Amino acid sequence: MKKGTATKMKRCTIVVVYGLSALLGLFLLVGCSKKEETGEKPAEPSAATPAAAAIDQSTAASVSGTVKFDGPAPKAVPIDMSKDPACKGSNVAENVIVTGGNLANVFVYVKDGLGDRTFDVPKEAVAVAQDGCKYRPHVVGVMAGQTIKIVNSDSTTHNIHPMPKDNREWNESQAPQSAPLEKAFAREEIMLPVKCNVHPWMRMFVNVVKNPFYSVTGSDGRFEIKGLPPGEYTLAFVQEKFGEQTQKVSLAAKEGKTVDVTFKP
Repeated sequence: MKKGTATKMKRCTIVVVYGLSALLGLFLLVGCSKKEETGEKPAEPSAATPAAAAIDQSTAASVSGTVKFDGPAPKAVPIDMSKDPACKGSNVAENVIVTGGNLANVFVYVKDGLGDRTFDVPKEAVAVAQDGCKYRPHVVGVMAGQTIKIVNSDSTTHNIHPMPKDNREWNESQAPQSAPLEKAFAREEIMLPVKCNVHPWMRMFVNVVKNPFYSVTGSDGRFEIKGLPPGEYTLAFVQEKFGEQTQKVSLAAKEGKTVDVTFKP
């Protein structure tokens, strides 16, 4: 073999190796691009995530009370469910329920006072049923990231359509006896409305919070929040029609305080 020929072959080999390297780099770039498009979760940052705050239960305090309604109870608004024969529930709207002067479905939570504490997301799912062509419960609280398990107990198809401002919107149908839907909301949002596109009277509210200190009043207007570390807090009382009220409360170690509020028409 001539020297000149060997030199040419060597140059060709180098060109081929570089060409393969460039091509491999291109494949890697394409692969990365596709991974981002599929929404795969990026690598977690190296900084350590703050540990959830431990609360000394031996000094934990509590707050409870009653939410009242000042004035005559609003007249129940009838609901026409006749367009779907499978709907046999109570034909009364649930936006304002007053029993003996007590107001139901008020979401009560610690709005301020916990500082930068973080809390573990509960592993237990919060159950929501579609029963009698109504959402049950009408008002629910969850922590950000906590699973909501939605069940269709009716013999008709429902549609679950949250309409958030700060979370991702979704819209899914659920046939009778089908598997439960399991969903979660990533960001804090109060009174997030949920509707059914099939049955327009069906409506509920999900309250997404960052801490486990919340409650929903029952028909007796009562609420209770337990396990709070001693401190000064702002409680928020939120009702879908009448808006929000806040109250300050200072809790000493092991103290239980009563906070009552009243909503007006």
